[in-house]
Amino acid sequence: MEHIDWGLVNWSRAQFALTALYHWIFVPLTLGLSFMLAIMETIYYKTGDEKWLKIEKFWLKLFGINFAIGVATGIILEFEFGTNWSNYSWFVGDIFGAPLAIEGIMAFFMESTFIAIMFFGWNKVSKKAHLISTWLVAIGSNLSALWILVANGWMQNPVGMKFNPDTMRNEMENFWDVLFNPVAINKFIHTITSAYTFSALFVIGVSAWLILKNKDKLYAKYSMIIASVFGFLAIIATIITGDGSAKQVAKYQPMKLAAMEGLYKGSRGAPLIAVGTPTIRNGSLIKSIEDDLAGRNQEKVKIEGFEIPYGLSILAFNDPNAFVPGIKDLVEGNPKEGIRSYKERIKSGKIAIEALANYKKAKKEGKESEAKKYLEIFRAHFDDFGYGYFDKLGVEELIPPVTITFMSFHTMVLLGTWFLIFFYLVYRAVQKDNIEKKKWLLKLGVWGIFFGWLAQELGWITAEAGRMPWVIQDLMPTMVAVSHLHKENVMLTFALFFIVFTALLIAEIKIMITTIKNGFSN
Repeated sequence: MEHIDWGLVNWSRAQFALTALYHWIFVPLTLGLSFMLAIMETIYYKTGDEKWLKIEKFWLKLFGINFAIGVATGIILEFEFGTNWSNYSWFVGDIFGAPLAIEGIMAFFMESTFIAIMFFGWNKVSKKAHLISTWLVAIGSNLSALWILVANGWMQNPVGMKFNPDTMRNEMENFWDVLFNPVAINKFIHTITSAYTFSALFVIGVSAWLILKNKDKLYAKYSMIIASVFGFLAIIATIITGDGSAKQVAKYQPMKLAAMEGLYKGSRGAPLIAVGTPTIRNGSLIKSIEDDLAGRNQEKVKIEGFEIPYGLSILAFNDPNAFVPGIKDLVEGNPKEGIRSYKERIKSGKIAIEALANYKKAKKEGKESEAKKYLEIFRAHFDDFGYGYFDKLGVEELIPPVTITFMSFHTMVLLGTWFLIFFYLVYRAVQKDNIEKKKWLLKLGVWGIFFGWLAQELGWITAEAGRMPWVIQDLMPTMVAVSHLHKENVMLTFALFFIVFTALLIAEIKIMITTIKNGFSN
């Protein structure tokens, strides 16, 4: 590339990150609370007990407030693919657009249609019809997440497609490969179960606050029973799918795994860092890595912490003696373990880029046999296509932000472990009817809302920061994907979005607090 406006690239990334992180404040609550509402209404339908109707209507108000603002931020997020990432949108052809189109046509329409019955159909349709509508809203909201995460999973592991050199687009070759992409399926289950975990923490936190305020304690306790069981099952599923996600990352994105674990030099029987912090030298861990790769800071890049022997090899490959590549192995190569260096991949990618340009030129000039020769060269090197853009940039640009990825991942894991214990403690305390005496547990419950939200955001930071600099793994880096805009325009919209999203968040919090203060009686 002749010139890269890094200001434009970084501001475009920052704007998308801002929108995604704000959007993900609202989405998990929608995904999980919708199913808890369906469970509560099912109990009411089966028992006819009016207290369950009152409980559901209270949580339905909070669901509605959250749902409306989540939709607003989600629409903006999808528009940004066209405005800020138009080169990406063109390059992905019909692959990325297909899951999003299905999400809009099938899942979102389904969700939006039945949500009207769920809110306003209490005295207009039968109990059974209303119950079915509530379940369909829950299913629809989660189907929306499926198609969005199928699209995201494809970016992390592009499958089921073929690049068309004449249109310069990736075109879908097998829809089922895209849908059942192992990265997408595991990401979907892990994401929605973590969202269920957060929504359970939200219900427990609000209920705990009401009990501390000596208000609607009976309804709050019943809510906590539902949420603690729901949350306990959800966090177990989250942990299991988290293990699956680590194996997918090890297979398809080894640099991300190295960043998540701060693994600089790979080894067989690699240990797992249970608790630790990166050793910072020369201002940043990335700078230390660059120095070491250049021979200026030999063997001084590491993570300080408590290690579980063989843990990472088992986590990644279910084999205590498996080789787990580190950052240095991936950058410099490790022929013994069959790992090509980034320099080799950059060279191969450059050949692919040049062959594609020569193919286009030969086709334009009508030289079919020459065009065919260049097309064969291009296809032989296509797997390294994206690396060719780093020819003049240096291999350090291919290393993700290790400190951020490491800290985000390990903090998320620690929080997840605590949630497992917390749900059990809450369930036992409510079951024994002594939750009111355990003020410390109630206060932790209120704080649990914040920690649940934090774990959600850290999960996305781990997933997205860890795959940098790729928009599409190995095929398209961020600096190629951005639209040709003026940096100042992106800075302006970033500021506007920040103001609007913050205002929406403040409005939601205020409305929710007012609703919570009114309690179950209104």
